[in-house]
Amino acid sequence: MESDWNRLKKIRHVVMDMDGTIYQGKKLYPTTLPFLALLRSFGIGYTFLTNNSSRGIPEYLKHLEDFGIRVESRQMVSSTINTVDYLRRNRPDIQRLFLLGTKSFREEIVSYGFTDVPMEEEPEAVVAAFDPKLDFERLCKAAWWIRHGKLWICTHPDLECPTELDTTLVDCGSVAACLRTVSGKEPIVLGKPNREMMDTILTVNHVRADETLMCGDRMYTDIQLAVNSGVAGVLISPLPHEQVPGNIATWTVPHLGVLGEWLSRAREI
Repeated sequence: MESDWNRLKKIRHVVMDMDGTIYQGKKLYPTTLPFLALLRSFGIGYTFLTNNSSRGIPEYLKHLEDFGIRVESRQMVSSTINTVDYLRRNRPDIQRLFLLGTKSFREEIVSYGFTDVPMEEEPEAVVAAFDPKLDFERLCKAAWWIRHGKLWICTHPDLECPTELDTTLVDCGSVAACLRTVSGKEPIVLGKPNREMMDTILTVNHVRADETLMCGDRMYTDIQLAVNSGVAGVLISPLPHEQVPGNIATWTVPHLGVLGEWLSRAREI
């Protein structure tokens, strides 16, 4: 594992998924705070990255603070911010949006200068996000606009949202599958594993891809983002590396505590 130790020794920044990686629902994993303290002691920066568009950045900062994690806004990146950045860079002509998403999501989009178009008005694009109170009439209207040629964006591809409840939380990717089927139109899919999210983090933190780790519990978003971005991917899984089906991660650990042990050992070699 000599080459692995050398690679770990170079790490200057760690990017972490949130739900399923540092906490599950309302439960903070016991390894999270010690791991973050270890990163700070080594001078390693870190960023939290989420596809969950249900909260705005200020709400996420408060959510983390409730767990005892204090970070600045630049250390928090969401699929909502990725969507705003995409529209500004690629379609600055579009301002009027038909939005499927939570109240917080819609308010955050509006705070960046976009218009949340009501049902009776014509939008310039449709944006589908996580919406636990998805209204059937709005879903049908979104499908109608998409079928009639409006640009449409899916903020992230996740099929379901992690939960401790005895239910399945249908996420944006599943809603997009419905809209894709009925409209026959393909969306622009943002969020993880879109490498633009990682490119922004690397630029803001002045680090290279080979100095960065991406940690997460989902292969098709977190680890695929690592692969797409050329950074090392650390899968959080109870299974050993070789037993994870289709494992494309650089390394697999049961929790962040093990990764912390590896980072410590790498600095001793």
